[in-house]
Amino acid sequence: MVASILDYLEWSAEQYPGGEAYEDGNETATFSEMRERAKGIGTAFLRKGISHGPVLVYMKKSVAMVSAFFGITACGCSYCPVDTQMPEERLRMVLDILKPCAIVTTEAFREKTEGFKAAIPVFFYEDLVSEDQDVELLKRGERRIDTDPLYILFTSGSTGIPKGVAIPHRAAMDYVEWFTEKFGLKQGDALGNQAELYFDLSVQDVYAPIICGCKTVFLSPSLFSTPDRLMSDLMEKKITAVSWVPSALCLVANLDGMASHVPECLRLVTFCGEVMPCKQLNYWRSRLPHTYFVNLYGPTEATVACTYYPILREFSDEEVLPIGIPCENTKILVLNERDEPVKGDQIGELCVIGSSLALGYYGSPEKTKEVFVQNPCNPDFPERIYRTGDLVYYGADGNLMYVSRKDFQIKHLGYRIELGEIETAAGLQEGMKECACIYDEQKKRILLYYTGKQWDSRELKTALSKRLPQYMIPNRVCYLEEMPHNRNGKVDRKQLKDQLREKSVRN
Repeated sequence: MVASILDYLEWSAEQYPGGEAYEDGNETATFSEMRERAKGIGTAFLRKGISHGPVLVYMKKSVAMVSAFFGITACGCSYCPVDTQMPEERLRMVLDILKPCAIVTTEAFREKTEGFKAAIPVFFYEDLVSEDQDVELLKRGERRIDTDPLYILFTSGSTGIPKGVAIPHRAAMDYVEWFTEKFGLKQGDALGNQAELYFDLSVQDVYAPIICGCKTVFLSPSLFSTPDRLMSDLMEKKITAVSWVPSALCLVANLDGMASHVPECLRLVTFCGEVMPCKQLNYWRSRLPHTYFVNLYGPTEATVACTYYPILREFSDEEVLPIGIPCENTKILVLNERDEPVKGDQIGELCVIGSSLALGYYGSPEKTKEVFVQNPCNPDFPERIYRTGDLVYYGADGNLMYVSRKDFQIKHLGYRIELGEIETAAGLQEGMKECACIYDEQKKRILLYYTGKQWDSRELKTALSKRLPQYMIPNRVCYLEEMPHNRNGKVDRKQLKDQLREKSVRN
């Protein structure tokens, strides 16, 4: 029985000892080397009396960072990766919630980490990894079972307080086992990682190698600002599969990144985290006609993805992709406002059931109780569901269709409006690269921000009126030289809202 992710690390080191498992711009590590690093780091922690609780990882994305994950797991702890560019105030909030038993960083961040928290010991990866391993000490360490927390990822909270999503070993293994088997990943495949390791879309990049023997290549973040170089790099490194946020794929399409280099080595492209517009998807499909494209959907609380939709037919630029059907060992409930299953094509809230669910929000039992609740359709035995806050409906073919976030639905001029519908219509305009809608609650108006061709405001509104009813036409359109993105590659709507608030205060 596989009780923890370390069982897979042990298995892969036996199966493919000299096989390349991970690669970044500085080093490559084999499966056996990763196992030895994990044992050395785990030994170092146990010798320091650290054997349970969360460990904060303050490192840049690298093979070394993944080694730290495995080492922290080897001593019985869970790891919590954070953004090294996170504002100090937010980092303090994370530390207050997490109360880590230790912090792991590198010499590059020595000065920056010295003042974090006097009571929290800071250890340097360079010292930990050079520790002589003690097999007997590791055996005597705390026994791990599959319901123990593996990692904790902090996401944004609606109140401004970040939430730490605690994912157990079982959930991560369940998802990556499905992912690798469903899409046929095996030794010889190379995954091209885009997501930062504090973002859940990286989970399959971190764990697929030890489950199926493939390799993960951590692509330099700088490549994603130069699509031509990015495509060239995919070809040079013989990348066969990628799991990226749609914004990264759209950047390549919008800047014609395949004009000179077409990475025909890619056999699998999955995307998750945002709505993928068909216009940009069709760019990729036209240039890679033999590549398998899959739309994944899911929140961090359900371990990366809970539904999927393989793209097996042609889609017009105007269509919206389904989010598909449940992943294996996952159930989906779509509930109306009375907590009853929807009928027909009614819109309801998507709720998830299964072993992919998080344990809850670390150190926040009240927040956990709000969304991890008893299944209202099951009065007979305890059955936990996660309420995603996403609105969906069943299409005529039985596939789920995403509508928007519950909090992305607004009431404007007496109408209920999905801001995502406006964005879809705007994204179809010729020359439009990126767009995002926000609602100005104070002045009761819809604002559309966009990049690409600079339109006359009246002309753009007229063009949108051919696709949208009058009450959905944005009250104001704002051209931007560049759309703000967060570190995960998604459009940073919070920054757009903050800019709006600042203008309101000045006015």
